[in-house]
Amino acid sequence: MGVEVKPLGVHCNIQCQYCYQNPVRDADHGQGRYSLDAMKAAIAAEGRPFSLFGGEPLLLPKADLEALWAWGHKQYGKNGIQTNGLLIDEDHIRMFHEYNVNIGISIDGPAELNDARWNGSLERTRETTARVEATIEKLCRIGIPPGLIVTLTRCNASADRLPILAKWMERLDQLGIRSVRLHVLEVEDEAVRTKYGLSISENVTALLTVEKLQLAHLRFDLFKDMHNMLMGWDEQTTCVWTGCDPYTTRAVRGIEGDGSRTNCTRTNKDGVDFLKSADEGYERYLALYATPQRAGGCAGCRFFLMCKGQCPGTAIDGDWRNRSEQCEIWKAVYTVLERRILEAGGSPLSVSATLPALEAHFVNSWRRGETTSMMAAVRFPRHRTSRQ
Repeated sequence: MGVEVKPLGVHCNIQCQYCYQNPVRDADHGQGRYSLDAMKAAIAAEGRPFSLFGGEPLLLPKADLEALWAWGHKQYGKNGIQTNGLLIDEDHIRMFHEYNVNIGISIDGPAELNDARWNGSLERTRETTARVEATIEKLCRIGIPPGLIVTLTRCNASADRLPILAKWMERLDQLGIRSVRLHVLEVEDEAVRTKYGLSISENVTALLTVEKLQLAHLRFDLFKDMHNMLMGWDEQTTCVWTGCDPYTTRAVRGIEGDGSRTNCTRTNKDGVDFLKSADEGYERYLALYATPQRAGGCAGCRFFLMCKGQCPGTAIDGDWRNRSEQCEIWKAVYTVLERRILEAGGSPLSVSATLPALEAHFVNSWRRGETTSMMAAVRFPRHRTSRQ
């Protein structure tokens, strides 16, 4: 569970054309006012380390950044930030060192591969990309390599650009980058899909091309998560695989500049940051399990427990009650990973005789309003059967 602090809401210094936060940004609810005291009180109530998020959190004045990080370091021993990297300078780097800040940078590749992360004109966008690349190299050189988030689009993963993306990943590995999180494009409107969206087959090809790279150090949590879900090791995997109520978003505890609590912005489709519900619901998963695939559900899918309809932020027609519109992509990748596990002599749960009982365990837990995990059920099968 992560605490994401957004002092300036979704305000940003560039205009990524595909950003999933655009509905909130377009609604313009006057975000940007903040109180350090209110944010600290809300973080203290959560009782765990936090990461600064946005929009672009480095738009925050440096004095306030330092005040937050100094406090966070004293309270928890570490801090975090997710940034587009453009504003990072020597003062920020000093603070990264001094306050043990874990850095995440969002970038989709070198040069033209990053063009969807728009900065007003093509020339300025390319200049921005070059500056961020130089910053990444510098951070690696001084021993604080960032983790990266890379979104797959026509700019960086079409057939003609995929080899360039692969070479860049090899370069990142050589620089000392250890972690890249791959995102399939979350589409907010059809204009974005037309301009930037890849087809199902293009997405699958891109994902499997990256997955097959022989890298010394760099790892992609996406594929690790999917392998672990097939094996039933689901207690340390990313939120998109483990079931998410869009009105509580268990994995993301959002804190706004005024200290109010919000959910993961990926689930926000109408420009309204709904306040976080106190009670988690499992209606989506009960419905998906029972609803035929032709009607937007997951009934009969052997990967249901490994996927659970994926992120509600990517649901068909933007309706969280449906499964992800990326379903066929994930099925294809799961099928490849499943086959590899079988060829290596492993036993993926997706083809196990115990799968129906495991599904029943989840359904019964959700009906009781409780969460559960495959790992606990596999580890304690008597507990599983006794609670059905």
